[in-house]
Amino acid sequence: MIRRGGVVAGRLLVYVLIWTGLALLIAAAGIRYFWGEITVGQMLLNLVSVELDGGGGPIVWMGILGVGVLPLLLTAGIALGQYARRRRRRQGGPVRPHRPRWLVRVLPTVLVAGVVVGGSTAFATTVGVGDYLRAGNSAYDLGDYYVEPTVTGDEHKRNLVLIYLESGEATLANDELFEKNAFAPLQEVTRASDGWQSVEDLRQYEGGGWTMAGLTATQCGVPLKGLGSAADSGALNELGGDVGTYLGGTTCLGDVLREHGYTSVFLGGANASFAAKDAFLGTHGYSEVKDLSDWRAAGEPEKNFRGDWGLSDGRLMAHAKDEVDALHAEAQRTGRPFNLSVLTLDTHEPVHIFDYCTVDTENVVTSAFFCSMTQVAGFVAHLEQKGYLEDTAVVIMGDHLKHMSAGDAFHEQLDHHDNRTIFNRVWVPGEDLDGRLRPRVDQLSMYPTILEAAGLELSDRAAGLGVSAFTTELPQGSAQAMEPQLYTELLGSRSSQFYAEAWSGGDVAR
Repeated sequence: MIRRGGVVAGRLLVYVLIWTGLALLIAAAGIRYFWGEITVGQMLLNLVSVELDGGGGPIVWMGILGVGVLPLLLTAGIALGQYARRRRRRQGGPVRPHRPRWLVRVLPTVLVAGVVVGGSTAFATTVGVGDYLRAGNSAYDLGDYYVEPTVTGDEHKRNLVLIYLESGEATLANDELFEKNAFAPLQEVTRASDGWQSVEDLRQYEGGGWTMAGLTATQCGVPLKGLGSAADSGALNELGGDVGTYLGGTTCLGDVLREHGYTSVFLGGANASFAAKDAFLGTHGYSEVKDLSDWRAAGEPEKNFRGDWGLSDGRLMAHAKDEVDALHAEAQRTGRPFNLSVLTLDTHEPVHIFDYCTVDTENVVTSAFFCSMTQVAGFVAHLEQKGYLEDTAVVIMGDHLKHMSAGDAFHEQLDHHDNRTIFNRVWVPGEDLDGRLRPRVDQLSMYPTILEAAGLELSDRAAGLGVSAFTTELPQGSAQAMEPQLYTELLGSRSSQFYAEAWSGGDVAR
């Protein structure tokens, strides 16, 4: 009886291992196809906040079926096949040609081990488990370099419009690499000759590469890492995994603006609950977040939505025009400035072609980018026509580089490109804030840059880990003054205590 129980337990363990290996292998393949290589933090942060409606719904369903159901069915099929084989043998069924005893025992073991090891290795490589483990051994901690933004003057504060371009990579403006310049419409209305500025070679921060990472980098000045980064800290036990705020221990753009009388509103076409975007914005000073549910409630026809994400950029920018008109009128009436932040989505692959977009390129993605930029350019033209550029700063930038997953376009042009950068434009009415912006800064320095564009004066011109691009002088001891290799290590460090305080709402400044 004991022997039989051991045999059953052994077989059960084998099937559990097969199921685990298959699930990890399929998960790795799916992640690489839709997102490419990602980080452990990105996986965990997005995994707990997926949305079937307006948050990549079809991909979510494919994940449920592919990772949850398919490995189970395959494992069950293998188990049933083995059961049928053993039953035939006991009932005296057809005898197969004799095989060496060692082969009968070794081959299944090798196959099971191959599935388990192969699946585990593929998954670990895809989500950067090795980098995550190495980060725990770093001697650096973000808390030693984090700068709490200190506003020393706001007498010149002005309205702010902040536009994030989904996958807005500047490289797509190169018409020698691509069929046409995807940013041409937006470049036409943001010319340097008219006073627009830009950060030459704006970099995606090391370890970033998805929308929430772009938002937190440019609005909080810190790399986005989840509670897993706080695993070595005792503070994590106090949280119990239940955090009602999003990086509540950090002081972000909306927090600073609220302290100085701003009204902050966010517009996005997708479900704001996806990746907890609404939690982040609500934690950090935004009084209103309008998303997919609002556009449906406003009576938008179904043709204006894409099934996987949400409202088209064409209609989003139409709503943005109405919103900025209302906010500007209110600001003039009350003297309270506003911050309007907008996030596009037409350029999120797989792209969807709306009726305002004419496909005139062999690769449909190029046309989709061009059409999205045309809609944003129309909004910028509206700001100029209404005279808002006289008292409103405007910052336009990509949220991250274009994804290079297996299912995405432009591998030939971008896979080996040595200078992939983020598109950006900055408008500051009436002055140039010391002239040319410092080149080759990364997204973390856009945080103090945006605050200064809004007319707020900062101590040391620093916030978070960043230093404003409006200055070439870097404060002594700043993260931005570190050697590139050491700075990269700092950004990748686990920084357990820092993130424990950041997520628990504690004081991250030391």
